[in-house]
Amino acid sequence: MAPTVNSEVTALSWLRNVLVTYPLPIFVAIILFRLLWNKYQRNLVSIPGPTLAAYTKFWRLYDVWKGKAHLTAIDLHRKYGPLVRIAPNHVSVADPSYIPVFYNIKEDYTKSGFYPIQCISWKKKPEMNLFSTRDPHYHRREKRKVGAAYSLPNLLESEAAIDACIQLFMDRLNEFATKTQSVDLGAWLQYFAFDVVGEVSFAHRLGFLEQGRDVDGMMKAIEGMLNYAALCGQVPEYHKYLLGNPLFAKLMPAMETWNAVLVFTLKAINSRASIKRDGELLNADSEGRDMLSRWAYVKSSDPDKMNTRDIIVHLSTNVFAGSDTTAIALRAVVYYLCKNPQCMAKVVAEIDEADKQNKLSELVTYKESTTVLPYFTAVLKEAMRVHPSVGFLMERHVPPEGAEICGQFIPGGTIVGINPWVTNRDPSIFPDPDTFKPERWLEASEAQNKQMSDIIDLNFGGGSRKCVGRNISMIEMHKVLPQMFRLYKVELTEPDKEWHIYNNWFVQQEGVMCKLTRRTK
Repeated sequence: MAPTVNSEVTALSWLRNVLVTYPLPIFVAIILFRLLWNKYQRNLVSIPGPTLAAYTKFWRLYDVWKGKAHLTAIDLHRKYGPLVRIAPNHVSVADPSYIPVFYNIKEDYTKSGFYPIQCISWKKKPEMNLFSTRDPHYHRREKRKVGAAYSLPNLLESEAAIDACIQLFMDRLNEFATKTQSVDLGAWLQYFAFDVVGEVSFAHRLGFLEQGRDVDGMMKAIEGMLNYAALCGQVPEYHKYLLGNPLFAKLMPAMETWNAVLVFTLKAINSRASIKRDGELLNADSEGRDMLSRWAYVKSSDPDKMNTRDIIVHLSTNVFAGSDTTAIALRAVVYYLCKNPQCMAKVVAEIDEADKQNKLSELVTYKESTTVLPYFTAVLKEAMRVHPSVGFLMERHVPPEGAEICGQFIPGGTIVGINPWVTNRDPSIFPDPDTFKPERWLEASEAQNKQMSDIIDLNFGGGSRKCVGRNISMIEMHKVLPQMFRLYKVELTEPDKEWHIYNNWFVQQEGVMCKLTRRTK
């Protein structure tokens, strides 16, 4: 046995000497091997895309960092076709027929590592919400607890509270109209969306409209969180070394105060109830129609169905995601109508005609907007088509057995997905796709209308993972915009100037500066 032992010792000694003598060449060789391995993966090597993207995901990271990834996606698919390899193990798909395949009820295409980054830390542990969890069983269990609160009938029970926000919003706009001051309407639309989230979630406004500012820096804080999630989400394996490092919770006990959304949510809850140091929720009013009241009632009657952790996780999700996406859509409607005066004139004429026929209440109701304002509804859909709130690939893992996608076999574990900015501009379904044309929704056949609607619905996700807050957003948009156009003439302060767009997962806009004139009937 001695010669064998000596041989092993000699080999180890030789290897050690090589590593010590040639560390840099060996390191370079390892990197080159990894890059080539990435590039020449079986079944993926033939998929077209940017050259560097096949070698390293840092190409995609850089693209996201520039803030225009949604435009890159459109350009790539127009150049390469329905399949584009945008990272070594990522394939972007442009064929809308795969929307119900990737985003279905079965959830056999599971979420990628991009999503868990966007969770909260509660009692020093990461707590997944309906959006961030990758576990289909956990998602189904949690959705059963809270899904009913987001149903359209239940949300419409809070329509009077939303009306109070709309009335306050109109009053604040009147101040600008009276003084003939230019107003950052984009910011005020987000203030409005935040206050509606407050009414629906906590039965009180969060102070954005009253104060006319970003309360507690929440909008800025969410922007920072989205920037981190957008960038780290391209290389999610590094999250555990960054803000997801479990050592932080041990070394920095106050770490949870870094999450401004959680702190803001706890503050809002404490305005109605009290949370003890151990995290227990006490004295919550269980009689109201808001979500805190509904869930507090469930908790008090059956703690096994709902606990304090559940309430905090889901309410914080409302705060995090409930204003940005709605505000983006509201800004898009205002901007594109101002840029297309002929469309604005049609919207205003339709509202005035409905008003003349006494079909509108003092404050436009959701039912009225969706039934007697068909052109406005078409405008809303078209704005959401042209400017979806989400600007990244909605990533999913191909099932273990692999799948044939657009005639190409894609191995199991590959990350695939669809970017709404790509499918919303499919010229075979939306002719002249870069043009804002609300009439397309009124001229389409019933079958075409359904096909188009199914595609833009991806703005809210799909299948069992469709955004539970979708109804809140739609109620807000269908109510506040007709009311605003009913009362005010809205024009861009600098009509020839383009707005600024930055994609940090949500495609945010700046530059909706407007002048308002009170309309006389």
